[in-house]
Amino acid sequence: MRHQAIEKLLPAAYQRAAAPRSVLSALLYVMEDMHAPDEAVLESVDDLFEAYRTRDQLLPFLARWLALDHLVPQQAGASARLPMPVGRLRNLVAEGAALAQLRGTPEGLRRTLEISTGVTGFTIEEPANKPYHFVVRVPPAAADQLPLIRRIVDTEKPAATTAEVPDPIPPTDGRGEGP
Repeated sequence: MRHQAIEKLLPAAYQRAAAPRSVLSALLYVMEDMHAPDEAVLESVDDLFEAYRTRDQLLPFLARWLALDHLVPQQAGASARLPMPVGRLRNLVAEGAALAQLRGTPEGLRRTLEISTGVTGFTIEEPANKPYHFVVRVPPAAADQLPLIRRIVDTEKPAATTAEVPDPIPPTDGRGEGP
């Protein structure tokens, strides 16, 4: 806040006493300098809550705001290891509102898995002979992320359902043979 703006907030008697080179005028300049760091933070406060502009250390906090607690470490600090690269967590936080609207649906689960793993091609099957059960088919490219995928499925699925995540089947070369 500029010293002139602070001066306008003072009672009329103080405004008259805040003549240039007065003690009160000097104090108003000191107040201006003291407010400067806080005002700099407030000018960019929206950066703190924007997934692609916030500091890496704040991402787990934002993820918790979006009910993605299960995807971030519970302990804070530099030693806390994320279960996915920071860029994917940024994408997940950026899509958090849209994912919240889809929560509990096959599309919501598929999108969460794709964003979290960086791999597309997940399919969700609902066997006709097993009500309230579904099978998540993992693309071979995401086979190395099975613990994360299983954690996401366990926490994102509707409570009244069961789910399974079988190991992905490696692709064949067209003749029915593996790589």
